[in-house]
Amino acid sequence: MKLRSLMAVVTVAPLLVGCAAGPGPITQADRDAIAALRTAYQQSILAGDAAAMLEVYADDVVEMPPNMPLRSGKAAAEAAASADTNPPPSSFSLTSAETEGVGDLAYDRGSYSFTMSMEGMPEPMADTGKYIVLLRKQADGSWLMTTTIWNSDLPIPDQQM
Repeated sequence: MKLRSLMAVVTVAPLLVGCAAGPGPITQADRDAIAALRTAYQQSILAGDAAAMLEVYADDVVEMPPNMPLRSGKAAAEAAASADTNPPPSSFSLTSAETEGVGDLAYDRGSYSFTMSMEGMPEPMADTGKYIVLLRKQADGSWLMTTTIWNSDLPIPDQQM
């Protein structure tokens, strides 16, 4: 009887451990899909194509831009993009430092740099900073951005009063 109980534990224990482990880490194919999404986002920004930018966002996306209130939902992101009257940046790059995740959730962390002309500024502005993006895998296997946050490495210019 003891041998039979031991056999049952040896047979069932690995199954229980496997069930308790939960979803596994994202795959290389997931990382490649997230890298392609990052590239599509970068290209949409350079082209000034707000519609293409919104395609990489989940409907419930949350944007956390620097020095501005949080924007919640794709409609809010679209309104912000539509209100931006500046020309597209002349350069914009994203460099991923880390892309990790588990199951259908992932994050991409890295740095950005851009140069752009802005209304009222005589010279183009250059900026460097860091970002983190949270992503969710969709039913069709694609990934969409659910949360974006970015901020500059540069100090805020002195404000004249």
